[in-house]
Amino acid sequence: MKVALYFENANGFGEWQILISSEAYKHLREHRRADKKIFKIIYKKIKHLSHGQFSADNHKRLNGPDAGIPVFEAKMTKDLRLVYQIDCVPDRDGEVFIKVYGIYGHSELGRIWNALGNHLARRGAEYRRRCMFRTKPADNVILPASFPPTEPEPEIPASPLDLSAKDMEHVDNLILGHLHRLILAKGLIANQDVHHVFMLSPQEQKVVESTTSCYVLGRSGTGKTTTMLFKILGIQRAWELSATDMPKPRQIFVTKSRILATKVEEYFTRLLESLAMAGYALDEIVKLKAQRIEDDLIDLDDAPESQMNVPARYSQLEDKHFPLFVTFDRLAKMIAADIFNIDDPETRHSAELFFNTNDSEAHDSFVTYAVFEKQYWPHFPQGFTKNLSNTTSFLSGHTLMGIIKGSEQALGFPDGFLDRPSYLHLSCRSNPIFANQRDTLYDMFEVYRKFKKQKRHFDVADRTHAILKVLRNQKFPGQQVDYLHVYLPYVDEAQDNLLIDAMVLRRLCRNSDGLFWAGDTAQTISAGSSFRFNDLKAFVYRMERHSSSVASTGAPVHQPMMFQLATNYRSHNGIVNCAHSVIELITKFWPNAIDHLQPEKGRVDGVKPKFFNNVDTDAHCKRFLVGESANNLELGAHQCILVRNEAAVEKLREKVGDIAMIMTLHDSKGLEFDDVLLYNFFGDSAIDALRWQVVLNGVLGQGYVPDFNRDETRYAGICSELKLLYVGITRARKNVWIFDTSDKSDAMRIFWESQNLIDTCARGTDVPPLADPSTPEEWASSGRSLFLHKRYSHAIHCFKRADRCREVKVCEAYLLREAARSSVGVALLNVQQRAFTAAADAFAGCGAAATGNERRQYYRTSANCYVRGGQDLKAADTYLKAEEFELAAKRYRKAGSFDRTFHVLTDHRAMIPERTATDLWMVCRLHYCGRSNDQAPVPLFSSFDEELEFLEGYDLDWARISLLESHSRYYEVAEIHLSDNRPMEAIQAFLKDNRNIDSAARAADTLLEFMWRKCSFRITPKAAVVDNSVWQAIALADQLQMKKLKPMTRNLVLMFQSILREDRESLKKLALTFQEHGHHTAALHCLDHFFARSVDIRPFQLHEMASFLETFHTYARLLYQTSTLHDPLGRRECDVQRLFSIEPLSGDEFLIPSGTFLHDSVTTTQNNRLVSMHQSGYKASRRNATELIYLSIRTILKDKVLALDEMCCGARVFLRCLPYIFYGNCQETRCPREHVRMSNSDHVRYNAHVGIHMQLILILQLLYSAHPSTMRWRRNWLEHLYEALTPPLFIQGSFADLDLTLIPHGLAGLRVVKNWIRESFYLLNPSTSPQFLTTLMRITSLSFAFDRNDAPSYIAEAQCLTRNISTELLRKLDNRYLVRDMLNSYRGATPSSISSGILFLQYVLDNHLHVNLSVLCDCIENILSSFVINHRMEPALDELPLHGVVLPSSWLIFPHKFSVKKDVEPESISSLLDAIGNLIQRLRMDSATGFLWLAHVTSITPLLRNIFIFRLCRTLCLVAHNTRYPMVKRKVNLIVLDLHKTKRTRRSAYYRKLVDDVVEHMALSPDGGVPRLDGYLRAVLDFDTNNAPSDLVRLVHKTRQSTQTSSVRQLFYERASEIPYLISSRMVAAQSTLRAEAATFMPRMQSLKDDVEICPVKENLEPMPQEAGGEKVEEKGVPVVICSEATDGKEDMDEAITSLTSLDPAPDESLRSNGPSEEQDWAALTIQYAYRFHIWRRSGSAVDAEIDAIFRTCLKETQSSEWRPSYYRLLFLGPLPHLLACLEQGITLTHAAKAKTKDLSNHEQLEELGRRRSELTSLLKKGMQLRNKLEPSSADHRTRNIDALKRAVLEVGEFIQKVPGSTKDMQTNFQMAYKGIVAEKKLFRVQKKPALNVEDL
Repeated sequence: MKVALYFENANGFGEWQILISSEAYKHLREHRRADKKIFKIIYKKIKHLSHGQFSADNHKRLNGPDAGIPVFEAKMTKDLRLVYQIDCVPDRDGEVFIKVYGIYGHSELGRIWNALGNHLARRGAEYRRRCMFRTKPADNVILPASFPPTEPEPEIPASPLDLSAKDMEHVDNLILGHLHRLILAKGLIANQDVHHVFMLSPQEQKVVESTTSCYVLGRSGTGKTTTMLFKILGIQRAWELSATDMPKPRQIFVTKSRILATKVEEYFTRLLESLAMAGYALDEIVKLKAQRIEDDLIDLDDAPESQMNVPARYSQLEDKHFPLFVTFDRLAKMIAADIFNIDDPETRHSAELFFNTNDSEAHDSFVTYAVFEKQYWPHFPQGFTKNLSNTTSFLSGHTLMGIIKGSEQALGFPDGFLDRPSYLHLSCRSNPIFANQRDTLYDMFEVYRKFKKQKRHFDVADRTHAILKVLRNQKFPGQQVDYLHVYLPYVDEAQDNLLIDAMVLRRLCRNSDGLFWAGDTAQTISAGSSFRFNDLKAFVYRMERHSSSVASTGAPVHQPMMFQLATNYRSHNGIVNCAHSVIELITKFWPNAIDHLQPEKGRVDGVKPKFFNNVDTDAHCKRFLVGESANNLELGAHQCILVRNEAAVEKLREKVGDIAMIMTLHDSKGLEFDDVLLYNFFGDSAIDALRWQVVLNGVLGQGYVPDFNRDETRYAGICSELKLLYVGITRARKNVWIFDTSDKSDAMRIFWESQNLIDTCARGTDVPPLADPSTPEEWASSGRSLFLHKRYSHAIHCFKRADRCREVKVCEAYLLREAARSSVGVALLNVQQRAFTAAADAFAGCGAAATGNERRQYYRTSANCYVRGGQDLKAADTYLKAEEFELAAKRYRKAGSFDRTFHVLTDHRAMIPERTATDLWMVCRLHYCGRSNDQAPVPLFSSFDEELEFLEGYDLDWARISLLESHSRYYEVAEIHLSDNRPMEAIQAFLKDNRNIDSAARAADTLLEFMWRKCSFRITPKAAVVDNSVWQAIALADQLQMKKLKPMTRNLVLMFQSILREDRESLKKLALTFQEHGHHTAALHCLDHFFARSVDIRPFQLHEMASFLETFHTYARLLYQTSTLHDPLGRRECDVQRLFSIEPLSGDEFLIPSGTFLHDSVTTTQNNRLVSMHQSGYKASRRNATELIYLSIRTILKDKVLALDEMCCGARVFLRCLPYIFYGNCQETRCPREHVRMSNSDHVRYNAHVGIHMQLILILQLLYSAHPSTMRWRRNWLEHLYEALTPPLFIQGSFADLDLTLIPHGLAGLRVVKNWIRESFYLLNPSTSPQFLTTLMRITSLSFAFDRNDAPSYIAEAQCLTRNISTELLRKLDNRYLVRDMLNSYRGATPSSISSGILFLQYVLDNHLHVNLSVLCDCIENILSSFVINHRMEPALDELPLHGVVLPSSWLIFPHKFSVKKDVEPESISSLLDAIGNLIQRLRMDSATGFLWLAHVTSITPLLRNIFIFRLCRTLCLVAHNTRYPMVKRKVNLIVLDLHKTKRTRRSAYYRKLVDDVVEHMALSPDGGVPRLDGYLRAVLDFDTNNAPSDLVRLVHKTRQSTQTSSVRQLFYERASEIPYLISSRMVAAQSTLRAEAATFMPRMQSLKDDVEICPVKENLEPMPQEAGGEKVEEKGVPVVICSEATDGKEDMDEAITSLTSLDPAPDESLRSNGPSEEQDWAALTIQYAYRFHIWRRSGSAVDAEIDAIFRTCLKETQSSEWRPSYYRLLFLGPLPHLLACLEQGITLTHAAKAKTKDLSNHEQLEELGRRRSELTSLLKKGMQLRNKLEPSSADHRTRNIDALKRAVLEVGEFIQKVPGSTKDMQTNFQMAYKGIVAEKKLFRVQKKPALNVEDL
């Protein structure tokens, strides 16, 4: 569309085109207002001239014939003259026209017209010829001539005009002024204030008529903005004149300056008005444009967007909004409003920052230069900034924006900014700023990014990158029809934009030929120093190429045109040439820093800038400025002093006073002045004089100058200095004065002088004062201009001199606001608020004095400042005055003044948007309903049902409670109290309710829930009753109707009452009851309080100890069970959460409340790694909370069991005093052992004594399983158990007396013992065990007693046999390892076992090895008993083996003694007897017995020696009686006689009677008579009869008849192998049925002496392997042994006895270790795999337990007859549990989120809480509906409708998407359910096999 800017003359005018200068146009308007009659005469004269009526009066030459170009005057009245010229433009169309200069009085026609003609004549001869040529008159009418276009001639040099300064200024105005076409007679006649289209220069006309995109470059004042405006106007007019239905072109004018955008729009509107005067529809156009507010003294940026008639979103733009004049910031916000979704978490922050203009935080978050300077620059490290000047903060800040973040290269980096290497390698010539400090600059950039992130700030580059990021993935926003048209964005001051902004702007324009870019890169002091139009051009070209390659149309890409505007309309040649010299220096040294342009020129000549460099005093400076007059002159309104920075401003003002406007160069950008004084520019520069000398390279013939090319980076700072200098020079229209006395200025002065561009004024030069006084009107006009440019302090300077007090106050108010804004982020918050409040007060005063729009705007600004000052009420009041009713209502609501909010809503409802009014009304309802003491001024609801519905929808509990109580609906009241965790109130409400039958039960349940929280695990009664609510709960418990409660509920209430009353016996009984009913947590709770108080059990008797240990074992087992539950927080039947008062949170996390046991355990231990802080205590994940429970419970278990172990070690009942048993008294004063009379030692007491050891071992096993590191104490209790099982004397009992039916949990205890024995072998090390031999003998004896089958295998792998060999047991003669002999002897399964035992014993006794005397005697008895049995089983001795043998039952109890024939040499027996005899002698004489010792005694006393001599003698007597070897009898006789011969002491030794009886019965003395055959037996029986029940048994074969000749018990047998089972079937069963690998028994609680019986635990616990690989056992975080329950009863024993009938002799295996077998390796791998799988299961998600529970429920449902195998059943059992688990988690999370919205005390959050609460309520309802629909028992499953199930899955998916804090487990479960139920399955069809062709067979 070609522009249409050329019009015909107005109606009634002739062929001559009339062009009117700006001065003439001004005169016409003045005469129109002053005298309409005169105006008509002027109008008529102009009309005559347009018809070519050049009469003598109309065409009289005003200047002389030698004046060059003629200037004419036309007489109108006696005094008035119309001055004009016949003019032409040779390079356009060659047509001549009449140019009217003005209307003057006769006296005003001075000599300037000659000067004007001479000046115009410089344009050349052809121009003069065309201006003077006339066509031949026709009817006294001369028509305009027409000439062909021609190139303009070079201007003819001439001497300066000899005119005064005033006349010269007049001439300049006539030449420089615009020429307007006189086409608007209507407007002039109607006196409309319209603007007219003026004539463009040929170059400007080419720009406007260009049909492709273009780039327009030009320096300041060359008409760039004018060409834009006229192009917009031309395209608009062409569309209006088009006859076709062409869509309206959409054009956008974009600039950085709001003022410029407003002014251009304003000017465009007036041009449209002028066109409308010529016949266009003015009303339809004008009413669509922005309201004209240029007469109001307000900041345009303060005008609300609602007054701009521009929508908030770009997509909402319509044709009526175009052409659109807008700032880039506003345009970016409009785009952002479309592309950034406020509800999308990824774009929410960007949306809030980029287009929420009413948010002060968003305003403060934008990094402007002021923000960068005040909030960032001072905080950079001093090392970065110390070498940089004050102005460098500005340049460095924009370097970060324009280069590092805003360049084209930055788009190629993922983070949107150059990395360090890329920045450092940029060309120094293209980017000279900080070229030598780039490392420092990049360091600053990194610090800047860090600060910006901390402050949550953003900058212009962030905004652009955010927009581009979104636009990469989506189309540009807007209605489709709008984007079908051509978009023509225009960008003014393009250098003020980042280069990346061009991409956003390019996306706006669909038409690649519709781009217009204009600017001046020499002025890029505010955008980073690297912006060049060549870069922009290349960037846009690459975008065009890319878009054309992507687009499918294949339209060619036209290269945009490049135009340069070189004519400067602002300044004359004196200033223009000087400024151009600065550009030449820049392009000389830095050719790529700015764009190359042809030299610009002014329209007229002018005075050259003056350089003052020798004024050296302040007085001279002031005198130079204002002269020496006493009238206190000052610089005028159009004069200004420019300095480098604010510090220079203050310094100069101190020198000269307030005599002029003094501003910084940065503040002057965008302003124009007639006269500019550039003060001390070089002196304040950070560049030293030596570097400034580089500019002397531009001076021919200059001497030494620095070589720029040798070190370009050294002089990089000169580039920015020259740009800044260019800006300062080009601010002036008429005069430039450079005042600088620094030697830094010498180089530039010399450069300018060499080119005759300045006049240097030396000291003493007579220079008139620079001051040019102005009128008040001029001061006011200048003040308004400065105000619009936000230079408020300078505007105050002007308005004060214009005596405009109101305007001064307005500027002061804006200045206060600027100060307040600058304090943000720097000062303290209260300081900021005071500053904003002061500004608000000032604006309020301005509003009170203003009217109309100003009044409203001032009040609005005041209210905004009150908001920032924290004065919400004042802000609301002021918004009312500003008639901003919506903002007033919102601010009243913000201040919490809901009464006033109601009044605004009711009084101005029509002026408030409906959505806002609805939201505020809802918030008011929430406020008043949420506060019972606050009454609304008007009714809130129309009915009770409406109120109840609202209260339920928003969960306003107290209001609902009050409403429901008024209707006696107490049950619902209680439910509300419960939902809000007010149990006491809920209990009271339940007790009041008489309508529901379960109210009493609900009251009790609520009470119990409360008591569980207040009296949870290990909370002492004293700590619990500190809370008064606990006393209240106790009082309410007394009001419960116990008869209506279930027994379990009643017992739980009694439990808490007993706890608080510290009734231990009741707690013990309640524990029994809870165990019987499987309520393990309650049982544990009771027992924990029962054992909370320490009891001294050391003096306990045997039955007391047994009872105590039984109860403690149950307590420890419950602790252990709790610490090993797979998922304690997910097991509903255990209710561990309630026990520990743990509360579930969202996201599978749990709350550990303050004051609970677990909370205290975290605080007092190092378990804080498992938790994080929570407002109510700690929170932990399910896994961590489970581990915390494990660790804490194990700690209790450890502490309790160790304390028990310590007391048991000191308890007398575990040790028995031997002297007291034998002698009936004890000589120790405080004997630590139990005194038991010999008469009380029976098998019952024996088993009871063994039983308490078994109970303690079971308890310790629980500890060891939980804490493997405590296993080191295990060996001690094995020793205790050995002594209990094999006491020193037969009187105390033996293995033969062991009856597992009399021992609580005997089998379970023996299983544990077998494991302990096995692990003791593994851990036993001779080098670290001081009692190695004794320990080895004990555990070997026990292992073969209870674990004969497996003992050889694990003994062979023991360290003491494989690696750690005891050297003292290594016989030196043959290097024989005696340990193997000992093991072979105990095993008794080989022919050499007796011989091995003899060898072992002889070696021990001969070498005096350190050994326990009692264990040694046991070993002796074992070998001798084996010898006797083996000897008597010889067929040669008796055809009936063993018939007639009399032996102790303990010798006959082990089957291995009867299984294998042993080879024994008589000599070995003889040597053994000799060794025994020697031992007896040592004991008797107490000589060389230091190697012998006894447990639990410090030394072997004579009494103890006598007892063991007796034991050895009795053993020898029994051997002698039962053997047929004479040699044995002789040896025994010698030993006995030797003892008999000893001298008797005062107190006869205990063995004396036995020895004497043997001597007597065997006639060993010389006079003894005839020995008896049974003499030895008679001696033994005599002793037994007189002292204790005998343990002897006479073996009688069933085929022989025997008469009872003594008190010895007879045992009839048929086979020798039957004897052990006939002696004690219970003991043999224990040997055969218990296997070490069997899981340890978890016993039930039994008692021997009391009535308490606790049933076995029904829960099956998972077994886990026990770790015992070495002495140092590392304690793990998970239990290493888990015991499972086994049956303990008579049935087991009977089965064991039955199984013994088929028992075969043990195979003959070697005990020598040969390493693990293949079977063992495979078993180890299997165990390892099982253990790892178990650990993996334990570490898995706890949701699995929930899914498992749901699955079991579903499975139970499918077991009914209604369910048949079907596809729906598979879905019901497979994916559905996952769906229900996901749904349950979602409901839990929603409940937790809703609980957070309960508190409405903070009115500032009412909107969000109300909205959120309403949403969550609806979401919960939906979740509950889905739960009811999908739960396993739902009737919906009975229809087996798969489609309905699929729909339900999709509904659950929609539900969980809305759930706050959705977890990964939820999503995973839903995906499993979705894939299983909804997703389509791929079917794989099995192809049929081809049939076999049998026809050919």
